[in-house]
Amino acid sequence: MAKAVRGVILDESVLSAAIGDGCSLQPDADPLLRRLRHSQIPTVGLLKKLATTYSFRYFSFNPFSIDEATHDIREAWGETEGHILYVVSETKKEACIRLRSCSWLTTVVKLNSGSKCEDWGLHINMLGELPLTICNLIKKESGNDVLKVGYIMKPSREENFAKRGAFPMRPTQNGLCFVPLIFKLPLASQLKGVDLVLHKATDEIVSFNLNSSSELTERVTFSEGMQELKRYLEHNPQCCVIDPFDKVYPVLDRLEIQNLLCGLRDLSMMDSCKIRGPHHLKVGTFNEPELITRLSEAKLSPPFIVKPRVACGVADAHSMAIVFKVEDFKDLKVPVPAIIQEYVDHSSTLYKFYVLGEKVFHAVKTSIPNGDTLMKLPGRNGQQPLLFDSLKSLPTATNSQSGGDDGSIAKTSAASLNIDLVNDAAKWLSKRLGLTVFGFDVVVQDETRDHVIVDVNYLPSFKEVSDDIAIPAFWRAIRRSYELRRTN
Repeated sequence: MAKAVRGVILDESVLSAAIGDGCSLQPDADPLLRRLRHSQIPTVGLLKKLATTYSFRYFSFNPFSIDEATHDIREAWGETEGHILYVVSETKKEACIRLRSCSWLTTVVKLNSGSKCEDWGLHINMLGELPLTICNLIKKESGNDVLKVGYIMKPSREENFAKRGAFPMRPTQNGLCFVPLIFKLPLASQLKGVDLVLHKATDEIVSFNLNSSSELTERVTFSEGMQELKRYLEHNPQCCVIDPFDKVYPVLDRLEIQNLLCGLRDLSMMDSCKIRGPHHLKVGTFNEPELITRLSEAKLSPPFIVKPRVACGVADAHSMAIVFKVEDFKDLKVPVPAIIQEYVDHSSTLYKFYVLGEKVFHAVKTSIPNGDTLMKLPGRNGQQPLLFDSLKSLPTATNSQSGGDDGSIAKTSAASLNIDLVNDAAKWLSKRLGLTVFGFDVVVQDETRDHVIVDVNYLPSFKEVSDDIAIPAFWRAIRRSYELRRTN
């Protein structure tokens, strides 16, 4: 199975582009080279200067001599079993035709003019199509034992997953091969033969209108590419998607999640240990006259943490504030509508839980200090609101400022975490959300020992969990989700 595609030879004619008097790398060459490297597909590039950058081999390949070409390949890879793809521009027509007689070599021609010749071998219009070609060959060799997973997410997120080995083009141990879906090309043609689609739709949100009275599904506007994918899935229900858009929508809205978490009260333990969402209040403006009364009715008292109602996908979704006095809500620089939550003192310890199908993992991270410590941080202007972007930098304190050392805090917090209670909550959330892969953050309140879920998110990176444990669990979750949906 793994030998279906033995390796790839990239001719300089497809890697470089003439710019003025010099040459530069083709725009779509960089993501291709990274994907080949992360998939551990042996690659030979016929541009020497790129070999070190992308960790592939370089040699002088002579396509006009079959004997020399065979010798070069065996020198590089030791064997010629399986497909070896020679990717070359149509400008080298003679080489394409000559190499057709080489039984172990498959020529892939990058077209410039749009015209095709049957003697040239396989055809692509852009380098970004090569992963799809590779996966198609693997699928053809392996049959139904291998599932082809098409995925869509922003490049930085793909890189984060791929460099950890999560998206290999070669089949995984449980029979998945991954292929990126590219918005530059028609999705319908790419999705032919794709068994399931994995997406991070929140990467493609253009706008989110929370002031609308329409259904949540109508308030979100996606990019043209993601809208095309949505339409395709609506017209092709047999195509499995992880996860359906209607399952993802609730995690885009912090109010929806807060309301969902209210159901956790049924999971309280016999020893009075609770798991719950934070007390909260939705506001459309911070200047409303009855705000103090509404805060009291919602069981909220200072300090407060204030978050935009939109949870992700837009530029200011993570612009937050910690407010120490009610009067400081006036003209607060946090986007509205917003959610005001209780600020839970938790000794700077955050538990990040990840649900990958039936498996639940967690990691411990240092978090924001307790409220009294925050008010004493150097450079603070009294009790003025503390503004921050939760994706970039959180307010922190030194050990002396927080009144303890990391070790003592970690031991105390670890002892106070009721892992069985949180695992029960993970199962409960999994049923309610219907998501294959999601994460949630838990803090343990210092005074009451309540376990408070302060955030829920879809398809997190789970990078805090060891790759050799998390990545196979990720693959199993995808395969299991596919099998369950095919049988339902």
